[in-house]
Amino acid sequence: MDVTSQPTSEQLLARILSSLDDDKAEDIVQIDLRGKTAIGDYMVIASGRSTRQVAAMSEKLVDRIKQEFGFTSKIEGKDAGDWVLIDTGDVIVHIFRPEVREFYQLEKMWLPGASASSN
Repeated sequence: MDVTSQPTSEQLLARILSSLDDDKAEDIVQIDLRGKTAIGDYMVIASGRSTRQVAAMSEKLVDRIKQEFGFTSKIEGKDAGDWVLIDTGDVIVHIFRPEVREFYQLEKMWLPGASASSN
């Protein structure tokens, strides 16, 4: 990839998904945000098994994006490792520990037709 040109949101999404897959992320969900919000074109939600894995996956993802596309993503929550938010501009990435993901249920908010389960 030529680092002087801005990647398309689809190129960025593909790289993010392959990075998460390489690092053994679980339950990867991609949500198309185009036409729903101005925060980005896509949202990716994934889980890691531990705080250490969540932090490592997020760090590697940010490094890979910087290496391949030549820009730095904003990252929040890496030190705690429960929920890391990575803002690449066009793609917003959330990496959770499973319990934290279950608590916040972001997919329910953004996926069409997702309804809250009644427990």
